[in-house]
Amino acid sequence: MSGAGVPLRELGIVLLVAAAITYLATGPVRSLLVRTGRVAEIRKRDVHTQPTPSLGGVAMFSGFVAAIFLADQLPALTRGFAPVTPEMTAVVWGAFAIVVVGVIDDLYELGALTKLIGQILAAVLMSTMGLSFTLMYVPFQGGTTLLLDQVQGSLLASVFTVLLINAINFVDGIDGLAAGLGMIAGGAILVFSLTVLHDQGGAVSAYPPAIICAALVGICLGFLPHNFDPSRIFMGDSGAMLIGLLLAAASISASGKINMSLYGTADVVALMSPIIVVAAAIALPVLDLIMAVIRRVSQGKSPFAADRQHIHHRLLALGHTHRRTVLVLYLWVSAVAFGAVSFSIFPAKFAVALSIVLLVFAAVATAVPALRGKIGPQPPQPTVIVHSADPR
Repeated sequence: MSGAGVPLRELGIVLLVAAAITYLATGPVRSLLVRTGRVAEIRKRDVHTQPTPSLGGVAMFSGFVAAIFLADQLPALTRGFAPVTPEMTAVVWGAFAIVVVGVIDDLYELGALTKLIGQILAAVLMSTMGLSFTLMYVPFQGGTTLLLDQVQGSLLASVFTVLLINAINFVDGIDGLAAGLGMIAGGAILVFSLTVLHDQGGAVSAYPPAIICAALVGICLGFLPHNFDPSRIFMGDSGAMLIGLLLAAASISASGKINMSLYGTADVVALMSPIIVVAAAIALPVLDLIMAVIRRVSQGKSPFAADRQHIHHRLLALGHTHRRTVLVLYLWVSAVAFGAVSFSIFPAKFAVALSIVLLVFAAVATAVPALRGKIGPQPPQPTVIVHSADPR
C-alpha cells in the first residue's frame, strides 16, 4: 500500500499495463485490417481523404482485459473482485458484449435500431450481473439516502449506461477527441475514488470504480498516439462504445455504492461530489448529444442523422486548427471535471477559486482566434476527420 487504504502503486501498474497492451496491440490490429482490406471506405458524408482502419476498439478491449486480469492477481486490489463484489465480473462481461456489437457495426454498419438494441442488451447484462445503483443521495435532507430495489437500480443503471454509450459515440467525430475525453473523465472519477479510499480507510465500495478508471485511463492513453491527428486508425464504434460503457460503470459504482451520509452534512457540494463529478465528466458529450437531437428533430430529421454542427465543428469554424480544437475541448472537460472533484479534496473556498481559474483559462483558450483578430489572408480550413464508423 502506498497510503492508508490507498493502493496507488498497484493502480498505477494497472494503468500502465492497460496503456502498454493497448499501444502494442493497436499496431498489429491496424496491419491486419490493412492487409485484409478491412478499412473504412470514403462515403459522401465523410471528409477524410484516406481509407482508414476502424477497429481500434479491439486493441483497447485487449488492454482492458489484460489490466483487469492483472488487478485480480494483485493482493492489494482483490477486495474489488468476487466474491467480495460482483461488479468487476459484471463490467468485463458488459464490455465484451458492447465490443462485439461495436465490431459488427464497424465491419458491416448496423442500422441505428439494431445497434441500440445491442447497446441495451450490453447495459442490461452489466446491471443484472451486479453493477447497478443501490443508493441515491438526497441533497438538503440531512444526509438522507434512498435505497433502490434490484429492478429500480438495474433499470436506472441500464438507461444511464445507454445514454453514456451514445454520448461518447456521438462526440467521437475528430481525431483523438473521444480517447482524450475518456482519459480525462476517467481520471477525474479515479481521483474521487482515491479520495474515498483514503477518507474511508480503504472502503470496499471504492475499489471497483478505482480499478475501472485506472484501466480506462490506461487504454485511452495507449490508443492516443495512434489516434491523435493525423490518425492512423480510428477506434470505431467498438472503441467509442467501450469508453462510454466503462465510464458509465465507474460512475454508477462511485455514485451509487458509496454512502455519502458518512461524510456528514456540513458541505452540500462535497456531499454531492460523486454526482457532480459524474455530471462534469460527461457534460460535454451529453450536451453535444442533446443539442444534436434537438437540432435534428427541430429540422424534421432523424435524431441519428449525420451533420457537421457538433461542438468540435463550431470550434473549427472559429478558426482553431484540428489539433487545437481537440486541446480546447480537453481543457473544458478538465476544467469542469477536476474543478468539481476538487470540492471533495480541498476546502470549499479554495475549490471555488480553482474552478474559476480553470474555467477562465479554458474560455481564454477558446477565444484565442477571435482575440487575435482576422488579420491578413485566412489560413486554409483544416480537414475535419469524421470517423466513418459513426460520424454523428
